[in-house]
Amino acid sequence: MTATQLQLFALSDFPLVEPGDDLARLLDESLSVNQLALENGDVLVLAQKIVSKAENRYVDLKQVEPTAQALALAPAVDKDPRLVSVILDESTAVLRHCPGVLIVEHRLGYVMANAGIDASNIEHEDGSDEQVERVLLLPHNPDQFAADLARHLQQIHGVQVAVIINDSVGRAWRNGTTGLALGAAGLAALDDRRGDKDLYGRTLQVTEVAVADQLASAAALLQGEGGEGKPVVIIRGCKLDTAAERCNGVSALLRDKERDLFR
Repeated sequence: MTATQLQLFALSDFPLVEPGDDLARLLDESLSVNQLALENGDVLVLAQKIVSKAENRYVDLKQVEPTAQALALAPAVDKDPRLVSVILDESTAVLRHCPGVLIVEHRLGYVMANAGIDASNIEHEDGSDEQVERVLLLPHNPDQFAADLARHLQQIHGVQVAVIINDSVGRAWRNGTTGLALGAAGLAALDDRRGDKDLYGRTLQVTEVAVADQLASAAALLQGEGGEGKPVVIIRGCKLDTAAERCNGVSALLRDKERDLFR
């Protein structure tokens, strides 16, 4: 991606999302309210939570019977065994753990803490005086959701746009969270620069740019981590690789186990 200037717009007053909501319709309405029109080449970044909420990816921990593995692991990670059980259900492998943290390989291939499951920014009341112990899972298939939404926007608005589903994650070596692309459509998520020349004519040997993650992180600056209520960001001005054969979702960003020194 090469650009000399980017513009980012967070959609204001985006409605709270409920299970079964049509996010494409909510997005169309929000664009109208914000008096924004999509343009060719725009990138829409949606926070994972609104996709998960629309897909009703809630789990009520009161309905969970923890497995023997979860009961054994819970004391080591200082977590509710019911939550540990849900994390394990969403995972294919446990990679690391310590008090407060359970690093797993998610069923979709991501390596992340707690399989991306948490309880922030979701409703916890069921209309009675009793607290519902709910957590929210990641979307079923973020790449497919992004592709479907991009297709809808092209049909309704007549523009070619890219779509990214992002989430906040921690990183090896660094404190704090940053945005990460969980799903993508309409752009090459990874820009392979190997073979290009640097300023001095040297051939790049290992340089691959995680374009989708960089855009996801930029959008996260406007989305916020607390009660900002801005889950949708439009990024304008990108010059993206949109060749169909390289627009394969986020799979290109997932490092093979054989090359992952942290497994």
